[in-house]
Amino acid sequence: MKDRKMKLIIITSPDFIPDEARIVTELFKAGLDLLHVRKPDADVHAVENLLQGIAPEYRTRIVIHDFFSLKDKYLLGGIHLNSRHPEAPANYEGILSRACHSLEEVETTVSLFNYVLMSPVYDSISKQGYRSGYSKDELKQAQESGVIHEKVVALGGISEVNLAEIKSLGFGGAALLGDIWNRYHTWKDAEELLAHFRRLKKIAG
Repeated sequence: MKDRKMKLIIITSPDFIPDEARIVTELFKAGLDLLHVRKPDADVHAVENLLQGIAPEYRTRIVIHDFFSLKDKYLLGGIHLNSRHPEAPANYEGILSRACHSLEEVETTVSLFNYVLMSPVYDSISKQGYRSGYSKDELKQAQESGVIHEKVVALGGISEVNLAEIKSLGFGGAALLGDIWNRYHTWKDAEELLAHFRRLKKIAG
């Protein structure tokens, strides 16, 4: 268990940020496993501009929210289902994920997906007042009963402080949002952010 590798997923900031494609490319170079492109208020052209700026060799490691037509156009890795788009297109092939907000939801749906994002495991960093939905005992019991396993990715309040605990609880991955983008505002923050990400990567294995 100690040597088990855990995936690191980054979810984009909902808003576009300076040099976003450039910093994402650098995060991939530093070992980012998957990027979820989530821009709920954007139009398709703005999202395309972002995708076009990311080094093409990393596109198969991108999962798109909402704009499913871009998956095939840019040969992306997969799509993420949500309340706005709850079903995959007909004859879909590729990574398929969704969010789950309870252990019961994880248990009943995880087999249909490559992985699910289970949240909020800890108090959210990016959403003020969005509190953890699970006690430590519940998480431990879920691990012991096999509900938490390699296809379950922890989301919500994940940081350097608790990443080792997430790994010890048997999650297959951790998804980061606030912990990453609160550190990055312009390109001058890139070096510090990348150093932080490398520390996370070391913990994840």
